Amino acid sequence: MHLDRLISVLETVAIAGRPVSASELQKATGLPRPTCYRLLQTLAEHRLLDDPDGNARYLIGDRLIRIALMGKSDVDIRHAAAPAMKQAATEFGESVFLSRFRNNGVEIIHVETPADPARAHIHPGLGFRPMHACSCSKAIAAFAEEGFRDDILKGPLKPYTEHTKTTPNHLRQEFLDIRQRGYAECVEEIELGVSSVAAPITLGNVGATFSVGATGPVRRFTDAYRTKVGSDLMRVAAKVTAAIQLYDTA
Repeated sequence: MHLDRLISVLETVAIAGRPVSASELQKATGLPRPTCYRLLQTLAEHRLLDDPDGNARYLIGDRLIRIALMGKSDVDIRHAAAPAMKQAATEFGESVFLSRFRNNGVEIIHVETPADPARAHIHPGLGFRPMHACSCSKAIAAFAEEGFRDDILKGPLKPYTEHTKTTPNHLRQEFLDIRQRGYAECVEEIELGVSSVAAPITLGNVGATFSVGATGPVRRFTDAYRTKVGSDLMRVAAKVTAAIQLYDTA
């Protein structure tokens, strides 16, 4: 079957754990040479395999990695990310939240709150967030493929508050700013009096499938404080990335 042959090629590349030449794949799979080369071309066209140097040596592609990540359970991701998030919540004195891309939207899937019971904090809640108006969503969208960002800009841009950005030009510029500084902000765009900052979690070369953020009242989340938290969250995101990768091999 055609599908069996595709799977055989993908498994061979995945098991190798290194770039594999077309001739090596043909010998390992036992497929006829024309068939093997045709399958490799098809898989590369759909980004299930990648030929990063253009020398017909193949690795698992970005799209296949993204599919695998999207299939990870929330439980696994939460277990991997929770220690770094808990430490950050204690250091910031603010709620820290983890989000993931799912079904053309972003969902907050886990929240860690400050350890000090006397400190007031804002819990962001769990569930869906719009792609254009929340730091956790914008951190993911900004590092996504250009076509995906264009789809967001073509969609409905609902104004949740008077501060919500609802024009494609404003959002296009904001996505550029986010990529340049490395984190996203939301200042009263979802709810008045509430601000948040989020950094992307990137795994391999698939863009940002997850993000980690912190939220609190605007009176604490001043311009200077958001800059500091954004820088700190980038380091937290790096820790979470490493934890997820280690969790894969545990």
